[in-house]
Amino acid sequence: MTKEVLQKKEVTILFAGDSGDGMQLTGNQFTNTNALFGNDVSTFPDFPAEIRAPQGTVAGVSGFQLNFGSVDVFTPGDACDVLVVMNAAALKANLQKLKKGGIIIANAAGFDHRNMTLSGYEFNPLEDGSLEEFDLHEVDVTSLTREALKESELDRKSIDRCKNMFVLGFLYWMYSRKLDNTIKFIEDKFSGKQHLIDANVKVLKTGYHYGDTSETFTSRFEVKKAVLPAGTYRSIMGNQATAYGIVAASKKSGLEVFYGSYPITPASDILHELSKHKNFGVKTYQAEDEIAAVCAAIGASFGGSLGVTASSGPGIALKTEAIGLATILEIPLLVINVQRGGPSTGLPTKTEQSDLMQALYGRNGEAQIPVIASQSPSDCFETVYEATRIAIEHMTPVMFLSDGYLANGAEPWAFPQSKDLKEIKPNFAKPLENKDEKYLPYKRDERLVRDWAIPGMKGLQHRIGGLEKENETGNVSYDPANHEFMVKTRAEKIEKISEFIPKQKLEQGTLGSKVLVLGWGSTYGSIRMAVTQLLDDGHSVAQMHVKYLNPFPSNLEEMLKSFDTIIMPEINDKQFYHVIRSKFMIDAIPLSKIKGLPFTSAEIYEFVKPYCS
Repeated sequence: MTKEVLQKKEVTILFAGDSGDGMQLTGNQFTNTNALFGNDVSTFPDFPAEIRAPQGTVAGVSGFQLNFGSVDVFTPGDACDVLVVMNAAALKANLQKLKKGGIIIANAAGFDHRNMTLSGYEFNPLEDGSLEEFDLHEVDVTSLTREALKESELDRKSIDRCKNMFVLGFLYWMYSRKLDNTIKFIEDKFSGKQHLIDANVKVLKTGYHYGDTSETFTSRFEVKKAVLPAGTYRSIMGNQATAYGIVAASKKSGLEVFYGSYPITPASDILHELSKHKNFGVKTYQAEDEIAAVCAAIGASFGGSLGVTASSGPGIALKTEAIGLATILEIPLLVINVQRGGPSTGLPTKTEQSDLMQALYGRNGEAQIPVIASQSPSDCFETVYEATRIAIEHMTPVMFLSDGYLANGAEPWAFPQSKDLKEIKPNFAKPLENKDEKYLPYKRDERLVRDWAIPGMKGLQHRIGGLEKENETGNVSYDPANHEFMVKTRAEKIEKISEFIPKQKLEQGTLGSKVLVLGWGSTYGSIRMAVTQLLDDGHSVAQMHVKYLNPFPSNLEEMLKSFDTIIMPEINDKQFYHVIRSKFMIDAIPLSKIKGLPFTSAEIYEFVKPYCS
């Protein structure tokens, strides 16, 4: 039968099922295919906190939300147009995220008595009329997958693991996408295992043809290519972009990377990615604990390499004393914090901007360091590159802030050419040729930056350690006046970095607007969409997003004081609000969300709108 093709500017889809149902793989493949087609995309993977979460329970649901369109896309979407659920628990956990009238594609086999009991449903929602306001389509994905592979040599468990390919094939039909990219992925993933390649490709095609032949679905959808700035694009996740930014900074600076880390969610993928790039001189070290990881990185920096370490909030807490050591040594160290919900173990798979205060102040003594935060998955490349540049050129540890939302999210990235990246110039000391000349390791230039003396450089022997240093000589000093001088000098060096970073700018709107929506980090996309809508509605509103959190850009205070009202959305309990209020004496209005979830643009729009009147 002829199917009607409906045009859509953008679509939000949420795939949900048990953590073993392959929803993350399904979502990633659908994302990559749309990105290759030319859509703008944004994603939000949502993992259960337990490694082996109980199957069939709401706590065990794994989700993957993506928004793709022919227009600019800055978030994974607010309410979903399509909800794909593999069992009853997935429906219960995510139904509230679906638009009224939205499409539900439900795997009927996931609504048997056992799944109903585990998910807490008393009656089957597919049959009791509770879903009448939605466009419900029941598809027995499990039975159709088994039928497609009834002559396969795979066992029943392996056959059932292929059912996500049926869902993916059907969605490709529904949105007029080709199967080629996923077939290539399957061939690469199962190279040398032809029986697995054949099974997965067959189920993928079965799902596609089911959409074409089933009379249940009378409509298909078409989302045209987005008009993006010129460039060569690829889909990239935040942790990937972070790893690539480190490699790029290594090559531009001429330094080899030493990456010391201990596995922790959601930062581990940076280690996984960097370990693939030994051809670029990258050395990765999975240490026995967080302290060993950061200390090894410090040793690498002292030896003339680019020392990098990464963790999430709990691991950063353990690294704190060593970061203070790198601060008093005044050597380059890149510290990556991929934030998650806390305190303690907290919400290991949920996103939060929970560690700003820790990044700014979370060290003993007076140990200021620069802090810089990325605002989108692809921006992780540029921002970690900039953090590395500052660490190398200003001889200091720098903390780079990402979070779970950025780390696991994906979007198109127009990757730069090496020639277009900023130069990075290490501040190496020069060997002493005159034997009567005395080396002063803490003698400073006009930026208050000392030279980087590498072991083995002629005549540059000097003392290291965590004890306070005498000015210029670096000798141990307990003199009170010297201690105060060194503390203030190290702090002034960090503050002077504001002269070597870009001025703050507005993202949207104009100076002097009635309302400014001020953000940092991963709230960028939601704020962007909300402010765009407010401007379209004719309101006097602007958006500003701060990337450099310590030191601030030199013009930030002047810009902030040109607005009547400042509203500050944060995925924490008002941390940036407190910093801005204490630094500039500005009585802003906080908007906090502490649920392990990013803001929707609608939440920000509804909060800000009354202040614009």
